[in-house]
Amino acid sequence: MVLEAAMLYVKEGMEEQYEEAFREASKIISSMKGYMSHELQRCMETKGKYLLLVQWETLEDHTIGFRQSNEYQDWKKQLHHFYDPFPTVEHFEMVKFL
Repeated sequence: MVLEAAMLYVKEGMEEQYEEAFREASKIISSMKGYMSHELQRCMETKGKYLLLVQWETLEDHTIGFRQSNEYQDWKKQLHHFYDPFPTVEHFEMVKFL
């Protein structure tokens, strides 16, 4: 399992519109191969700041399967105009302990 994490900064005054657009866009990501789950967290201290967490089966399910798909183009159209600055996306793997 791979965890995709992105800190998102939504343009001031567009938070409600963004959350509604994200609800709709969620249908896109949740239909993709390798998708496991996702959540969007709203920051309590900073207005317009969100944390997106997406679980994928493999890194390639996100970086190739989703990012290089036609569905990703629809995702971009629905969401990317809300961000300033554009988010950095990072990937994490579980640290296993004995």
